[in-house]
Amino acid sequence: MIEYRLMTIDDYKQCYDLWILCGNGLNDKDDSVEGIDKYLKRNPTTSFVATCEGKVVGCILCGHDGRRGIIQHACVSPDNRRMKIGNRLVELALEALKDEGINKVLLVAFKKNEGGNAFWESQGFTLREDLNYRNKALAEMVRIDPDYVKE
Repeated sequence: MIEYRLMTIDDYKQCYDLWILCGNGLNDKDDSVEGIDKYLKRNPTTSFVATCEGKVVGCILCGHDGRRGIIQHACVSPDNRRMKIGNRLVELALEALKDEGINKVLLVAFKKNEGGNAFWESQGFTLREDLNYRNKALAEMVRIDPDYVKE
């Protein structure tokens, strides 16, 4: 039986292992235990885990800046896909954002992640082609993504 609850820092190791397994783009600063702890303290009611027999099988790291909701990392264990776990995690996160007065949510998905992009499309997230995503690191970070090709 799948159970859903708010994510806590105690879930970090299992969530991190799941993010690595699912190929989420991570870095050594923001996705460290300290980085995730800071994120969860700033956004204590919007991130969730799905568990089965005490093991995290899905998670969604979600928060907001007071204006826009942001889904940072979302994934479901490959062994537990097609069970609507991802759908429920998205529902929980979106409901939590609405409860905090947030009216719009964004996310970034790698272009190469065809399955993930199809999932987000099925959840009603549309592709914005009128924007350029820009990034500037304020600290040196190490990417934790075996498929990353530095441009």
